[in-house]
Amino acid sequence: MIKFWSYQDEYRKYKKNILKRLDSSLKKGSIFFGEELIKFEKNFIKKYNSKYGITVGSGTDAIFLSLKSLGIGSGDEVITAANTAIPTISAIINSGAKPVLVDCGDDYLIDTNKIEKEINSKTKAIIPVHLYGQMCEMDKIIEIAKRNKISIIEDCAQSQGAKYKNKYAGTFGKLGCFSFYPTKILGAYGDGGFVLTKDYRLFKKIKRLRFYGIETISHTKYKDKYYANENGFNSRIDELQTSILNFKLKLVDNFIKKRRILAKIYLNNLSSTNLKLPYENQNNRHSYHLFTVYHSKREYIIKKLKKKNIETRVIYPYPIQNMNAYKRLVSNRCSLKKAETLSKGIFSLPLYPELTIKKVKFVCKVLKEIIKKNNF
Repeated sequence: MIKFWSYQDEYRKYKKNILKRLDSSLKKGSIFFGEELIKFEKNFIKKYNSKYGITVGSGTDAIFLSLKSLGIGSGDEVITAANTAIPTISAIINSGAKPVLVDCGDDYLIDTNKIEKEINSKTKAIIPVHLYGQMCEMDKIIEIAKRNKISIIEDCAQSQGAKYKNKYAGTFGKLGCFSFYPTKILGAYGDGGFVLTKDYRLFKKIKRLRFYGIETISHTKYKDKYYANENGFNSRIDELQTSILNFKLKLVDNFIKKRRILAKIYLNNLSSTNLKLPYENQNNRHSYHLFTVYHSKREYIIKKLKKKNIETRVIYPYPIQNMNAYKRLVSNRCSLKKAETLSKGIFSLPLYPELTIKKVKFVCKVLKEIIKKNNF
């Protein structure tokens, strides 16, 4: 079986290092907010050239707390991509704001030409989603945000290590949000998230909000006391997960390098087919969290691949505007045609650092045979 993704190959490869770090972490006697977390926050900030950073409980929490730190809530609107993951939308709604969806382009990223017409007096932020490992057209988004005096919160859950004009994802907006869900480029063995910012005020606010509103930075009489200065939340990551992330952060560049190598093999081998293949936009460095292709006969192809023991995933099969939970929130459904069309034919092929070149070539071989045999 060629798995779509599996942590087990990675675990076997790094088992000694991981177990050693877990043992060391447990012996230190801290479960939350200990040495490992402090070290990881410093390492992550340094790696991605930011001033401040905060670990939180998940990528969803990262977006939610970013919105709350900006004072966004009831009566406000937040623009984002129609073909994003549910957590992006969930975070907006749970903040009290209304998500406003914008269609995507052929590259699966938010169509920057369609953003401005959705802006009104209620619009407080744009959340560009750097989907599948590639960054949105940030120059244009920054220009739009400045002109309309609204904030940018980057959703980097799928784009760690990606670059736009040689600058890392998560460092363009007021806040950059990351996920350490196990499938991500830098994955824990549980949940986790991170917020990058260059704004000290927002940094302090999120540090409070993630821990019930308790002050942990400012030097007041309430610092580190069990006293809430504002209503907060429980959004924390434990020392065991940060010990794993500290180890894997040193390897993340190699992870991305391997992903790019495997993606190139897919591209070279499948270029002769009529699959719509991903491409790297100008000024971008794709980190290939996913290798997503499109074909109108998706269901048939997936079925045939499964018979050859090749797993695939559809990310995402339903646009947000078609989900029962969100239909009533979307007033511009007729303008989201690209997201609608792509959702009916996209599927992602196996791609993760421990996947062998031999297996990738086998996937390509089987795919080409399916397409050729059926004259697709």
